Amino acid sequence: MPVTQQETSSTAPSKVFIKTYGCQMNVYDSDRMGEVLSERGYVTTQTAEDADLVILNTCHIREKAAEKVYSELGRLRRLKSRSEHDMKIAVAGCVAQAEGEEIVRRAPVVDLVFGPQTYHRLPDLLDRHGETGAAVIETELPVDEKFEALDTPAAKPVKRGVAAFLTVQEGCDKFCTFCVVPYTRGAEFSRPAGRILAEARKLVDAGVREITLLGQNVNAWHGEGLAGHAWSLGHLLNALSDIDGLERLRYTTSHPRDMDDELIAAHGSNPKLMPYLHLPVQSGSDRILKAMNRKHTAGEYIDLVGRIRGARPDIAMSSDFIVGFPGETDADFAATMDLVRQVTYAQAFSFKYSPRPGTPASTDADQVPEDVKAERLAQLQSLLTAQQAAFNEACTGRVLDVLLEKPGRQTGQLIGRSPYLQSVFIESGGNCIGDTVKVAIESVGPNSLTGHMVEA
Repeated sequence: MPVTQQETSSTAPSKVFIKTYGCQMNVYDSDRMGEVLSERGYVTTQTAEDADLVILNTCHIREKAAEKVYSELGRLRRLKSRSEHDMKIAVAGCVAQAEGEEIVRRAPVVDLVFGPQTYHRLPDLLDRHGETGAAVIETELPVDEKFEALDTPAAKPVKRGVAAFLTVQEGCDKFCTFCVVPYTRGAEFSRPAGRILAEARKLVDAGVREITLLGQNVNAWHGEGLAGHAWSLGHLLNALSDIDGLERLRYTTSHPRDMDDELIAAHGSNPKLMPYLHLPVQSGSDRILKAMNRKHTAGEYIDLVGRIRGARPDIAMSSDFIVGFPGETDADFAATMDLVRQVTYAQAFSFKYSPRPGTPASTDADQVPEDVKAERLAQLQSLLTAQQAAFNEACTGRVLDVLLEKPGRQTGQLIGRSPYLQSVFIESGGNCIGDTVKVAIESVGPNSLTGHMVEA
């Protein structure tokens, strides 16, 4: 007869190890899984070796995502065979949603498979597995049910860091031809404002000073407001800024089509909204943007950036780019390079196109050769790296507000974040973690700044 969690909790707590792949939303989901399991007496551990339950919270965006998961499962299979206790292995997230029963077929060592909208059922899934010993697969998409369950206050307080993620929107209705998100996360869903505000207050009470709102298309959020009418994201950000103790707000990831006037205005009027915006464009070619089903042109994107900078002149822009999309010509790629030069970015993420199974672009016959993709990516990244270095260099001599987050590797060193999301290193004689201090920037590196504190 299988041993259940209830039977073991009286002797020693069970341990869970969660390995998170991919985006910030997966980080948020992993944190919430830990909270759900803490109600069953589980405690988190930093290694799979001593875990009773191992969860791989997977991402399906990047190339060969599923194969990386199967490779990790092979390592866990060997670990489980040597384990002194009855280790359970679970696959969660977007690969679980996409692969479903195929995961158990290829890796019989897996006990649980569940998608990103069903992890609130984890205790029930563990019970079902304990009763039968058979693998349990749960890949429905009841996103509203998930958040309703997760909004129930936890019996045990959860320790928080200085910065935290808060998911406000899930799913996507855009159906870009390269993207699997609509198939793995489902349709767009916006959480009600009241529940978001309540969760934000709990985070602040737990010590959080900076909250990043998350969504696949976060600026498409249009949740129910406190009086019953729908709010926009700009309205929500303004309401969140009224929470005492909350010092900073950010949001990601945005779509150009959902940047409305109220949100743009919030960048100029809300002092808690940080001057950093991740606004993916993907390509500078109108022909490729149309093939991607982005439903905006390069010119419209550039005009939008101009309006945003008009509201907040010091804003730092970030973006995503895909090179080598099916049918991309040299002229299309040159248009992307021209857009980058015109906009200028403080940071950006760029990738070679890789086909995602089930997406329209994956079956396009006009695939770009890998060597051409690699050459274009190198050119683009060289330009983006130079722009990032120039932005960082321009911070030398400035005094920036830095939220101190954690100790550094060296004695007396602290690490914080600038308003522009850069890591900042300072020397401090005391423990100022959680404080926002003024830092004079002395030197810059490829991905960080160094300075000294001039005022608390």
